[in-house]
Formats: sequence, C-alpha cells, structure tokens
Amino acid sequence: MKISFEYGQGLMDAELPDTTDVFVPGETIPDPPCIPEELLEEKTLESLRNPIGIEPLSKLAKKGMKVTIVFPDRVKGGEQPTAHRKVSIKLILKELYAAGVEKKDILLICSNGLHRKNTEQEIKNVLGLELFNEFWFSHQIINHDSEDYDHLVDLGTTKRGDPVLMNKYVYDSDLAILIGHVQGNPYGGYSGGYKHCATGITHWRSIASHHVPSVMHGPDFTPVSGKSLMRTKFDEIGQHMEKCMGKKFFCCDAVLDTKSRQIAIFSGYAKEMQSLSWKVADKRTYVPFAEKKYDVMIFGMPQFYHYGDGMGTNPIMLMQGLSAQVIRHKRVMSDRCVIICSSICNGFFHDELWPYTRQMYEMFQKDYMNILPDMNRYGEYFATNQEYIRQYRYCNAFHPFHGFSMISCGHIAEMNTSAIYIVGAQEPGIARGMGLKTRATFEEALEDAKKKYVGDNPNILALPRAFKTAAVHLCMKNEPYDGGSYHVPSCGCC
Repeated sequence: MKISFEYGQGLMDAELPDTTDVFVPGETIPDPPCIPEELLEEKTLESLRNPIGIEPLSKLAKKGMKVTIVFPDRVKGGEQPTAHRKVSIKLILKELYAAGVEKKDILLICSNGLHRKNTEQEIKNVLGLELFNEFWFSHQIINHDSEDYDHLVDLGTTKRGDPVLMNKYVYDSDLAILIGHVQGNPYGGYSGGYKHCATGITHWRSIASHHVPSVMHGPDFTPVSGKSLMRTKFDEIGQHMEKCMGKKFFCCDAVLDTKSRQIAIFSGYAKEMQSLSWKVADKRTYVPFAEKKYDVMIFGMPQFYHYGDGMGTNPIMLMQGLSAQVIRHKRVMSDRCVIICSSICNGFFHDELWPYTRQMYEMFQKDYMNILPDMNRYGEYFATNQEYIRQYRYCNAFHPFHGFSMISCGHIAEMNTSAIYIVGAQEPGIARGMGLKTRATFEEALEDAKKKYVGDNPNILALPRAFKTAAVHLCMKNEPYDGGSYHVPSCGCC
C-alpha cells in the first residue's frame, strides 16, 4: 500500500506491505461527539455556574477584587472562533462584571512557562480580536516571565522538597482563574488541571524538579499515564501554591477532541474536578486499538509543528518528537520495535527560537557524551546563561532550561527501541550525531530493519499525520487503559 507521511513542508511517499495497520486520530476510531457549536456557550456557562468543590464566580467575586485569568499559550488547544479560551473567557468576564469586578482590576496572563513568550499576533490568534482589543491596549494581557524576579514569589518547597516559585500577579490576586485544556499529553497524561499552574506560571527551578531524567526515565513515565511521579509532582506543586496563596484556583477545563473542539467542560477545584474530567477524556485519548504488538512504527515529521518552525529539523527537538510517540504508544510496541521516521533534517536549528540547542548539539558530540542524559549535568550552566535568558525575555526564544527538558524526553526513544531510522535527511550527519540511523527512503530503512532487527514479516503500524493532529495514546484491545482509580494526591496541607 502507498502512504504519504509528513516531510519538511510537504510529504514523502512510502510503499508498505498490505498487512500494514494504519491509525489516524479521530478517523480510524472516531472521537466521542463534541458539543454542538450552538450549545457551547450554554454548556460552558452551565459548568461555570455549577463548579465542583468551590463556589461559583458569582459568589467568589466582589467589587474591588483583583482578578487574574491565566490562559494557555499557542502550543495548547485550538485557535478557531469557538476555541475554549475564547468562549470561556468571555463568559467568565460577564460573570465577573455582574458580580461587581471592574475591568481595570482584571489581568490576563499567558501561561507560557519556559516556552517562548507569545507574540502580539499569537495572542490575538488565541484570544480572538474582541478580547485582544478589550485588554491589550490597556496593558492587561501579559506573558508570564519566569526570569522576572520582581514579579515572582518564592514559596519555599513542597513536602517532597520541590522548589515552588510562582507568578506574583497570580499570587497577589484575590481570585485566580485557570483556563485549561484536557488533551492527551506525553508529560503526565493530560494538560490542564494542576499541570497548568505547575508548568505555566513557575520558574525553571520548579520545572527542573520534574522535567529531568530522574523523573522522566522512571518506569512509571513510559507509557504515559495519570499516575506517574511527574503528575504527582504537578499536583503537589499546585496544591502548595493554593496553600501559600490561601485560596483555591478556579479552573475551567475543556476536554478536547482531535480538532480541539470541546467534548465536555469542567469547572471548579482541581483537586476534585481533575479526575472527573479525565474520566471523560480517557474515552477519547486512551484508544484500545491494537490486536498485536508492533515491531515497526512509521511516521513522518514536518518541519513546523507543536513548539514552532524547526521542531522537526532541530536535532534536540527532533529527539523529543520521536520520544513523544514512544511515550504515547509504548503499550502497542513490541520489545524489538524499530521506528522509521521521515525528516528533512536540513540543518535548520531555528537559532532564534532555540538559541542554545546548537551549542548543546555540538557539546553532545564530544567529551564522553555517549547518551543524552550525559548532557544533563550542564542544565544549570545553560539555564543561568544571561544571554540565553535575555533572548527568552526579550526575543521570543524558549528558555534555555527547556532544552534540557527536551533531552530528558529525547532519550526515551532510545531506551525503548532497537533502532531509529531517519529517512530523507538532507544533512544525515546531524541525525547520526544523535545516534540515529539514516537511509534515503522508507523502503530502504524497512529492508534494513528486517535484516537486522525484526525479521521478514514484522507487524507494522503506520501513523500518518502523527504530528498534525491532536494525538491519542494507543492501547491493546484486550488491555484497555484503566484510569478510573486515579485521584489527586493530597500534599498534606489541604
């Protein structure tokens, strides 16, 4: 069979055996039905007015209160006119105004965390023109800045000892509202809930307590689940924030489908609401698809996806993308599984977005750097580099520690595969420098894998559009994921 896979800014064809299984999120197995557009406002408002474990905004909000509304950056969720950010924030504002809160006392914060600060146009895209015009020109929309120490507050550590430094605007506000998306994520199962505040409005040292090899290379991290140490740390950090603030976050999370449309809306106290939203999200995200384990997993990597242009060509980011597929789909991979992935791999690092990754790549080639975790000891060196920090703060670059969360993830593909082939690389030495094999075509890579790793009749899984759709986490048909026992662990203070 002939299948086309992403490759740079176009596609690359592969001629694969007719026995190849193909999975496309939202198509091979349809998503649960989304909320009809004409009912979105009604359902969102119903959720806001009947929150779980906390009073509604009509009772929490009062005249004179300072309110922060924290919304995800462009990496999360959709940008369509009916996107959750746009619908929910407009309705929240109506509830706040009706309760007496004045516009001048409201601040909208993009929770970019260590991601690059969103540009003016990107803020306009994720919020919509109406919200943008209402708050941008009065300087009431800002990006979180994890290096702005005048607007961070040090809350000490969790009982586990993880440092918690958070956005001071949120800490000082009388009412803090989190807009979240419950969509499949290789880092702890889902976005939204306590993951939103633990990663979006904190400092690199907080994020370094969980985005590191000691957490990400543990047996509970791959395959993805909501019960990993990383997810537990998110919950503990979020609850520690609430204890120190003396208030609960008011969350409004949407369970999203493949096209980032709302399946369901959940509002309330994350400790009680999060597990309920996950029960709905599990039906879309953990898909009991496979009848056999796969020896070969094939997909293609575009140049531009997720974190930005160059994600599929920058070698550090490329490794993270490979590993994300392993974390999601490990349940259906055989122990000898081989990955074959197309990438144009043309030497485009996009230094403006990731100014530190070229230096990281060059260091990885030298001085006993055999596997990616060997680089981890340089995390603080990079994270405190003042020029890289200036580029994060003022040039819309990613924070330098973000690269180390990428290498922690990037090693997972090597941990869980027999080999990884990159096909179509224009500069194949870059892929080989990351420990990857290179071939010109999918067919050549598959023949080599048969000869060396998987035999003449491997089970093959093709994942076209793997990076152009909101991914799922594939499971065996006879071993469906059971997330029903999940509960948010208490930090012991609330």
